[in-house]
Amino acid sequence: MNKKTIYEFKVEKEEEAEEQNTSEQVNKETGEKEKVTKTKTVKKQIPYTIRIAEPSRRQIEDADMEFSVEMSKCIKKGILTKAMLAKKYSDSGGLLTEEDSTELVRSYRELAELQNDLGRLMSKKKKTEKEKEKESKLNEDFAEVRKRIVELETSYQNVFNHTADTKAQNKTILWYVLNLTHVTGPEGAERPFFEGDTPEAKEESYYVLDESGDELYDLIREKLMTFVSFWYFSQNASEEEFENLEQDIDSGEL
Repeated sequence: MNKKTIYEFKVEKEEEAEEQNTSEQVNKETGEKEKVTKTKTVKKQIPYTIRIAEPSRRQIEDADMEFSVEMSKCIKKGILTKAMLAKKYSDSGGLLTEEDSTELVRSYRELAELQNDLGRLMSKKKKTEKEKEKESKLNEDFAEVRKRIVELETSYQNVFNHTADTKAQNKTILWYVLNLTHVTGPEGAERPFFEGDTPEAKEESYYVLDESGDELYDLIREKLMTFVSFWYFSQNASEEEFENLEQDIDSGEL
């Protein structure tokens, strides 16, 4: 793939298309053969390519801001964060084991520290080679800690489903879906799948497609959300891992 891409996949959508058929017929008046072209409307499977673009530095910063804003809104409404919930169970006991509660609290703290260090480095326009190496290492550590948190939380999924963090993560994943998804249809030109020049317009486009039962959107919705979520939580996933994930979706295993 020439463009910076997280992953791309293809779908086929049934559409009406005009099909021309040319044949030779004899003109009854002149006796000469003539070419006659007839056009009829047929239904065909039209291929579409869906590309999930790799986000730019600015897009990552905008998505991080989306996360922070949503977190703040949730906390103001009295929704607990994952760290607060884990601390609550760690202090009073409950659905989480004491060991898991302690590990989650420690991991959340470590993740916040890594995020602060990364934010300071990413804000620098010019970096030394040493700083670039440090940023790369911080990204690896960040992905590893987040993976550890996801594995722990999966065991207690119902507990964390309605926390401020989960709601903010879901909002951020949707933001990436709206801003990174591109489509190439039969005309051959790539365009953003969700139309609009502002985040609000793109979100409105998403709701319109969802509520109107748009056929192409319905075909790609599950894969889009799954692929972007997978990328968001893993970061360093290979193309082979995405291909295996797509096979699982197509086979109904997910």
